[in-house]
Amino acid sequence: MIVPFAVLFLATGGGTPAFDRRSLFQASAGFGSFFGFDRSADAADSEQPKPPNNNPLRISQRSLGSSDVKVSSIALGTQRWVSTDYNAPDESACFQLLDAAYEAGVRTLDTAEQYPIPSGLGSPEGQTEVTIGNWMRSRSIDRKSMTIATKITGATNVSPKNIEKDLDGSLKRLQTDYVDCYLLHWPQRYQPQSNWGQSLQYNYAGEYRRQITFEELCVAMDKMIKKGKIRSWGLCNDSAYGLTKCCVTAKQMGLTPPSAFQGDFSLLDRKSCENGVLEAASPFNENVGFMAYNVLAGGMLTGKYMSDPNPLQKKQRGRMDTRGWGQTLYRYQSPPAKSAIIEYDRLAKEAGMSLGELSLTETLAWAAKADQQPLDRDLLWEIDRVHMKNRNPIFANDAVPKEWYGGGAIGEPIP
Repeated sequence: MIVPFAVLFLATGGGTPAFDRRSLFQASAGFGSFFGFDRSADAADSEQPKPPNNNPLRISQRSLGSSDVKVSSIALGTQRWVSTDYNAPDESACFQLLDAAYEAGVRTLDTAEQYPIPSGLGSPEGQTEVTIGNWMRSRSIDRKSMTIATKITGATNVSPKNIEKDLDGSLKRLQTDYVDCYLLHWPQRYQPQSNWGQSLQYNYAGEYRRQITFEELCVAMDKMIKKGKIRSWGLCNDSAYGLTKCCVTAKQMGLTPPSAFQGDFSLLDRKSCENGVLEAASPFNENVGFMAYNVLAGGMLTGKYMSDPNPLQKKQRGRMDTRGWGQTLYRYQSPPAKSAIIEYDRLAKEAGMSLGELSLTETLAWAAKADQQPLDRDLLWEIDRVHMKNRNPIFANDAVPKEWYGGGAIGEPIP
């Protein structure tokens, strides 16, 4: 089970960076559900000099779809940075995470104007971009050495006017005059992924969100490229239909098509392989780079949540336990998802590795082992055999109470 032409985002929570194979996957309570770094390890001062410009882990660079943008095969996610989470990393800790990633050879950062999530008093939307910009300035990082992707808030916020206005805001916060890839955080129209629960069924009632045509979207993005404010653009949390429609529309109009598609992907969520997205994104078709997030299924594929069946009733350990926005991740804790995790954990133990390592085909810790080889074909087949028992476990639930009556745990329509 391999994701072709993909960028894996390492989404990190609080903690001190230390690239130890065990600590990378056995994330403690200090990190939320993001797998990260051992808080107990010695940390360098956040005001240390610019990290060395090297790549000790030999992280590869690749083209982002049809564009000339180069991305590192591993990128650093930033969603919870400087957020109102009880254990969110502050700017100093974020600098340490950025330093460690940069030193390891990571040259691609993923953020959004809406980050941090959750935001609030003292942690406004956009503050994550501010943190990245401050790090770049304080470390005197060569802008051309980094690839920065950011996103405009989706749905009714997407309009030709807002695309440029919001982009200008991101550029100011990031302290740069261009971004390498500008994505719609979610579509400019209704798309079932926006249910953020266990339902992927299309619902006409959601179409009130459609405020801009595909033609207007493509023209607006191409305009930003021509102005030099972005180098490429893409979609996030969209569908094969949305991706193909954007690509075909742009090409027919003689405009720059999207070159990136960002979506959740993990052992528990392989829908992009089977719903037409990877077919559309293939170099043989629209040639769009796939950028995977939630590669550890909100932390469930570290195994750290499996010991407590009712985490919300106990001490919080991460975003999976948070009340409010964190509860949208309940799909990762469905009984079918947990059953699959148990089987994947068994395969990992038999192969002499952690569940987290099994769950990823490329990580910082994995790359650090010069003699490490990709998972062998027999193990990949065993993974696929588990997958065949329930092809999309996070969207399955054998414990739906009658009283939900037409809705999921967070009110999303069912089915």
